[in-house]
Amino acid sequence: MPPICRPSLAPPQRVRVRSGILREMQPKQLTKREMRGDFRLGNAGDWTRRLREIGIYAVIGAFLTIISPYNASGSLPLWAAYLYWTGLVLTGGLSAETTRTVMERSGQKVPVPAMMAIMSVTSALAVTAMIILLEAVISGRAIPPGYLPRLFGLVWVLAAAVTAVGFMIERTVLAPVTEPVKGASPEETFLSRLPVKYRTAKLYAVSAEDHYLRIHTSHGEELILMRLADAMRELAGADGLQVHRSWWVAKDGVRDTRKLGGKLSLVLLSGKEAPVSRTFQAEVKAAGLAA
Repeated sequence: MPPICRPSLAPPQRVRVRSGILREMQPKQLTKREMRGDFRLGNAGDWTRRLREIGIYAVIGAFLTIISPYNASGSLPLWAAYLYWTGLVLTGGLSAETTRTVMERSGQKVPVPAMMAIMSVTSALAVTAMIILLEAVISGRAIPPGYLPRLFGLVWVLAAAVTAVGFMIERTVLAPVTEPVKGASPEETFLSRLPVKYRTAKLYAVSAEDHYLRIHTSHGEELILMRLADAMRELAGADGLQVHRSWWVAKDGVRDTRKLGGKLSLVLLSGKEAPVSRTFQAEVKAAGLAA
């Protein structure tokens, strides 16, 4: 059995299909986006980001075509091998992004390493399924059930690698660049990083989660890939303040305060609580947010 099934353009023969991979590396505008994976109509930045994503898919497909992991596309002409690998990249990418969207919308805080691991597995499952389909369509043969665990393992190795690279690309190539809008408030400029539905929302707070920021607004929550320090620099002119090493809160976004066991927290208009560390309690009281 070859290490991974290989497709063929010839009539049904003893040939088989093989591994592929992966995930697109998003991040919408480095944001978690409303539908990771759908072309949203929005400003020029949305389309610029999309073009970058397409370019990254194309580059990954070309790279895999050249190195042909496991000699999977060795029997195909160059153009067919490129289509093959790029198709698998798209399959894995869409699966990974869908997985991330579901996890983010579930409301559960999933650490980035765990999220990457889960995304690589779902991506590998989708690509493995595609390989099985291609084998049946192109060669007319079914991959032996006993070989499927090995096939999945080979695909997962590639999916995990591409997922990791994707997250790095998300922090660099796809990092959002927000152009200041003349006359816009710091909050409006900051919210322009988010999907369209959030751009008219009222900003309540910003909290850090690993390499991401959770943006709390009147229209719900959204994740973007950004450092809290950069966000606070962008919100320097806004009416708000840092209340914890991982929280920035807008004064108008606070509904109440709560103190339990000596620990102070601010209750946002959304009902979420922002912890106040001792380091920032004086500033919070000076701002009139706590007694």
